[in-house]
Amino acid sequence: MIISLDDELDAILANGKEKAAEDIMRALESTYGEVPYVFSFMKDNPDILITKVLYNNSILRSTTLDDKTIELISIAVSAAMRCSHCLKLHIRLATNLGVPDDQIAAAVFLAGNLVNASVLATASRQLDEEREVCRICEIGSKACEIQGVSRD
Repeated sequence: MIISLDDELDAILANGKEKAAEDIMRALESTYGEVPYVFSFMKDNPDILITKVLYNNSILRSTTLDDKTIELISIAVSAAMRCSHCLKLHIRLATNLGVPDDQIAAAVFLAGNLVNASVLATASRQLDEEREVCRICEIGSKACEIQGVSRD
């Protein structure tokens, strides 16, 4: 359950940031069945932990996407970024929400396809740009100033 920003801020101000950070850690464990690694890493820095959770909750409050769709997106992004911690967590959450294995696999395959396309597009674009640059003078023009030849 996502509460309003006003309620979140009121609780932080009323209880102080250390208590708010403890409450956040308990809420994360209750929600996910564990405390995701990134939040565990932040637990000793309440300022960062609280602002990260406020930011996350603001995004969740502003979306009309359902929980299953959010988890499928999270799986795809985690797979594309090769974050095994995130991928395991989001696969488990999606499974708990009743997302079938074939939809989880589709999210992973789509992520892989996009990563593949990104690698190819980036490398081919760079190769095309390098073809336009003289290896000697490193100037990107049709005629090399040093060699005095056209590179058409």
